[in-house]
Amino acid sequence: MSGEKDLDKLLKTMKPEHISGEYVFCLVHDLANLNLNDIIMTFKEQKGTTIVIKKEFADNLKLEYSFIASWITLTVHSSLEAVGLTAAFSNALSQEGISCNVVAAFYHDHIFVDKKDTDKAMEILNRFSK
Repeated sequence: MSGEKDLDKLLKTMKPEHISGEYVFCLVHDLANLNLNDIIMTFKEQKGTTIVIKKEFADNLKLEYSFIASWITLTVHSSLEAVGLTAAFSNALSQEGISCNVVAAFYHDHIFVDKKDTDKAMEILNRFSK
């Protein structure tokens, strides 16, 4: 199944879900000492590998981070070829001064916002389905 491409349908049915916990982005150079089951996401760049991990795991591993985020998943199965979804919700969030870090995975889009902005971000995202 390839997912939904129609922007109007995506926006009306995206059903944001707040995943509990605090999440951080960290830069690592070696994954060997990490439990891969604890890592939410990895992205390899030239300067190292970015990981998204629960704050408590990062603290236990003494990893550095500067941003504590909440994780919001848009539960609609969006196509990787869909046009405009990220632009629509990121624009709505930016109008309220909320930064968002977006990860598009196979089934869903995932949004990481500053922990303090969680409730406001959920309110804004839920407006699309009204």
